[in-house]
Amino acid sequence: MSDQPSLLPPNASPLERKLEQATLRLGTMAVPLRDLWNPDTCPARLLPWLAWTLSLDSWQPYWPEAVKRARIRSAVDIQRRKGTAKSVRDVVRSFGSSLALREWWQKEPMGTPHTFEVVLKLGASVPNTAAYQQDIIKEIERTKPVRSHFTLTLGLAATGGLGLQGAARPVIYRRLQCTEAP
Repeated sequence: MSDQPSLLPPNASPLERKLEQATLRLGTMAVPLRDLWNPDTCPARLLPWLAWTLSLDSWQPYWPEAVKRARIRSAVDIQRRKGTAKSVRDVVRSFGSSLALREWWQKEPMGTPHTFEVVLKLGASVPNTAAYQQDIIKEIERTKPVRSHFTLTLGLAATGGLGLQGAARPVIYRRLQCTEAP
């Protein structure tokens, strides 16, 4: 028996008392709630449930883990500002990409009211697949102001360097003298 007092009434059945004793240690188990609710420390297998609790609009299992964590990290701010240009920028940033956004009043000459242009640049660490790009476009559609329409231009951001490499290979030449056989 345990040294903790029973919470059961005096008329509890023996089955209820045994059930209480069997489940008594469950109250002493540590549950790391702070770690489970933190997108940086939550185990990867539990990320879909954390995303669901924060009302993420979409979730794909093929996204890289860094993108999944970034989407969860920015979910609350995106939901608060949904329908603004900042929320569109935050959504694209959470996918590991960047964009240039120009609204109709920023163009010269002014464009059609309630339209904007998006130049999307995919990062080097994200998948460059049509499905991934479509996921980003769908999230822009969900986050943008409902009355607005946009045109999209897609680009790739790549970094690289130019280097010259060379190696000296010693070559030995031997002079061959050949004579005709008689």
